[in-house]
Amino acid sequence: MNPQTASDAPRWHLFPDGTLGLERGFPPETIEGLKRLGHRLIFTTPTRVFGGAQIIMAMEGGYCAASHHRKDGQAAGF
Repeated sequence: MNPQTASDAPRWHLFPDGTLGLERGFPPETIEGLKRLGHRLIFTTPTRVFGGAQIIMAMEGGYCAASHHRKDGQAAGF
């Protein structure tokens, strides 16, 4: 994935009780597969448990930057 695609992807969080919190956007087959494996799932809004990201990837001839669309921020380099 490029940095923006990775930052935009749905996130997950493992809670202390073993429950797996998922953001909306995971493919249905992924959700069903997790259920078949016995995971307890909850769908949660990204509040305090999900972080944010600003990403800069060095590339041949320059950089590729991305900023998390769910929070305020900016990816910048110099």
